[in-house]
Amino acid sequence: MSRQRSIETILASEYVTIGELVRLTGTRYSTLKFYTEEGFLPFKQEEQKLTRRYPREETVQRIAYIKKMREEGKTIPEIRGILYEQDGDTKG
Repeated sequence: MSRQRSIETILASEYVTIGELVRLTGTRYSTLKFYTEEGFLPFKQEEQKLTRRYPREETVQRIAYIKKMREEGKTIPEIRGILYEQDGDTKG
């Protein structure tokens, strides 16, 4: 098992892992994995088997926005539509 990076190192990094996002946002791993699979969270992956890297600032803001919409009672399909509309995507 790899050693965790310090929170200071994470906060100084441009890209973070999903595990580091758990630490930064207090969101469950399974929830972040679901959001990734739904296309809610942008990530980079150099090769198929390499770890996904999320742009830290953008992703933390996106997670906070999704949490806010969930607190307002919005459903996952409603959130999907809002995010796709904001991103200029027509898949929603």
